Amino acid sequence: METKDANGILLTESDPVTLIKDLKIKGSSLTLKRGTLVKNIRLTSSPAEVEGRAGGSAMVLKTEFLKKA
Repeated sequence: METKDANGILLTESDPVTLIKDLKIKGSSLTLKRGTLVKNIRLTSSPAEVEGRAGGSAMVLKTEFLKKA
């Protein structure tokens, strides 16, 4: 399966992406702001999710809230 961002652009391993919406992080008081750059993403087994480092910690992000930078 292909992993695509919110605009339908194909994402590949180590692509930089930006957030298109403020996201509250579950289990933390941290909120990632719109426009935050996430570098060097890793693809997961699910085409709707990618792994990346944002806000100083590693997390899984849904591709519906990302666009390729």
